[in-house]
Amino acid sequence: MDVMPQQPPENPEKDRALPSSGPYGSPPPAPSDPGPGPGPGPERFFALDPESPAEPPPVSLHTTLRRAAFGMVAAAVLVTGAVVAVPDEGKKAAPAVPGPVSRALRAMDAGSPASLSDLTALIGDRQSWVGTHPSDARSWAVLGTAYVERGRRSADAAYYGRAEQALKRSLDVQPGDRGNTAALVGLAALADARHDFVTAKKWGETVRARQPQDWTVYPALIDAYDGLGAYAEADRAVESFTALRSGVPALSQTARMYRDQGRPEEALAAALSAADRATAPAEKADCLYRLGELAWERGRPEEAVAQYGAALRTDRSHGPSLAGRARALAALGRTDEALRDYQAALSKLPRPEYMLELGELYQSLGRDGESLGQYAKLRDTLRREGGYGVDGALLLGRFETDHGDVSAALELLQGEWEHQHRSAAVADALGWALHRSGDSKGALEYARRAAGTGGRTALSSYHLGVIERRLGDYGAARRHLAEALRANPRFAPLAAPKAQEALNALGRTAAGTPRGTRPPAVGPAPEPFRRVPTAAPQSAPTAAPARTAGTDRPAPQPGSGSSSAGTASPAGPPPPAVR
Repeated sequence: MDVMPQQPPENPEKDRALPSSGPYGSPPPAPSDPGPGPGPGPERFFALDPESPAEPPPVSLHTTLRRAAFGMVAAAVLVTGAVVAVPDEGKKAAPAVPGPVSRALRAMDAGSPASLSDLTALIGDRQSWVGTHPSDARSWAVLGTAYVERGRRSADAAYYGRAEQALKRSLDVQPGDRGNTAALVGLAALADARHDFVTAKKWGETVRARQPQDWTVYPALIDAYDGLGAYAEADRAVESFTALRSGVPALSQTARMYRDQGRPEEALAAALSAADRATAPAEKADCLYRLGELAWERGRPEEAVAQYGAALRTDRSHGPSLAGRARALAALGRTDEALRDYQAALSKLPRPEYMLELGELYQSLGRDGESLGQYAKLRDTLRREGGYGVDGALLLGRFETDHGDVSAALELLQGEWEHQHRSAAVADALGWALHRSGDSKGALEYARRAAGTGGRTALSSYHLGVIERRLGDYGAARRHLAEALRANPRFAPLAAPKAQEALNALGRTAAGTPRGTRPPAVGPAPEPFRRVPTAAPQSAPTAAPARTAGTDRPAPQPGSGSSSAGTASPAGPPPPAVR
């Protein structure tokens, strides 16, 4: 069995009797604890001298009387102290503090994150237990699920291979159709962590069909539906989850649903309620991080910095909050602090998306050598994660589109689309790659699909505006570029200045600026890229008049910033291209 080098596991017979009705329950009962031994006798406190006489000499009458007097005084003092120390005769002693394994299991049973130290203790405990009890299917499932969470929380994809082995071992001992749904839920969570949303959906729907009241499967199903762009199904899964399981996890999922529906006020209310009710540090930090993300998306970097800072005061090692604060600090022009936070985040949580953000920040500052270093690390990390089954095509496609080989980006992103990964993020990335390859007409439908969801981002609005501008739909381009900058004026260190430049150019064109005149550059010049003409994808999405195609989200209403292909363009020459 693969036992990772980490902190020594807890005693497998310790911290084991945890009564619980949750999905993971308490681990198997250990051999009965004999309990404390007899009270400490004299031999426990005094060493016996082998040279001392076998029998002490008799005590005199004077000594006996003196000892009796001292005993009476001592007894009075003890009685008085007892009265002072225990004013309430019926008051019970404080309950014992649960150990790290118990805390981790309780967090899993509640659907909440456990601290990394508790999670590591649980992994060590279960490793030790299954080593001597290999037929315990439930413990194999707990171990596999803990591996998945550890891999996510540490950005170490090596844990996913261990998770797969443990979960399959659990199913070998007890198949899923014989009640081992915990292992199937673990496999769904593992597939989500690897961005294999089709497989996650398969496992999740299998569990739901067998046990629709098992709330533990719904978070994995929600992630799968979101990754596939099946947003209506995701919303229904959130509603089922909240009906079965109230509390902080349900509120967090509700906030996410409202955010994706384009209902920021409701999302904020649910996220605030979750943060108010969270008690454990790991759970509290996650809730505060979500509040920071909502503030960032609303273009409020100062508020975002405050929320990320609150999360870090709760959990100093919370990597996502470090990266989020770095992004917000960069938007505020506090680049030295932003670089510090990005580097700290990557030391704790080396996620490739943080490497891309840091690389683009370096590039915006003209520090090209350091930006190229981050881009090289990003490629290496994605390659290494791919060896453990992680699908990094979306992030790599985004990177290649703006900083590398556009033809390679198109191949990656079209593969994602054909694999049914049709989220708004994939649609946006694919549309942008088509535009950068020279096929702006083919890009338009994908860009509209991405921006047509309720949870559109400043980046997707920017991409749509640039594509519309290239096609001569200047009125729609102005609306979407302005929408991007209104939502978050500093949404990205390279793209936000280009959005402002494009909007300025459109204003000059409408005012009759002679053709070929460019507005002053805002920010650093974009990095040159290799343009490789590429054919349109095999099957492009078609727009529906009432709903955005395939997303199950209501289409934008007139005046909300959407446009049709037939929108009239203003008179005058086309503006210069801005990429």
